[in-house]
Amino acid sequence: MAKRGEAVGERISEAEHAVMEALWDERPLTAADVCDRVCGARAWSMPTVKTLLSRLVTKGAVRTEADGRRFLYTPTIERSDYVGHESRRLVDRLFGGRPASLFAQLAESEALTEDDLAEIERLLKELRS
Repeated sequence: MAKRGEAVGERISEAEHAVMEALWDERPLTAADVCDRVCGARAWSMPTVKTLLSRLVTKGAVRTEADGRRFLYTPTIERSDYVGHESRRLVDRLFGGRPASLFAQLAESEALTEDDLAEIERLLKELRS
């Protein structure tokens, strides 16, 4: 597993992210296991999953372990670390590194519900205490 806060060198595509979600939910998985979890919803085939797994291995996001004639795939980074890193990149890229600007944008575009605002307030109180 990568060290806390350490990110994968290359960006993970949306398709690769779907594979990562399957691996984060349960690990290790074979390519067939991954396909069982994502192929139906995305109309993918086994070769597509194998290609995505291969890319993730190359990027260092997934490692393999031989298990007889098949391979087991395990993520090298935790989901929380990946989400944290990508969230920071988003805020840096689109909002000049200012998280408050992200919330302002969401509020202005009416993307935040009353429940969202209550949750944000609760989180802020937790952070301050």
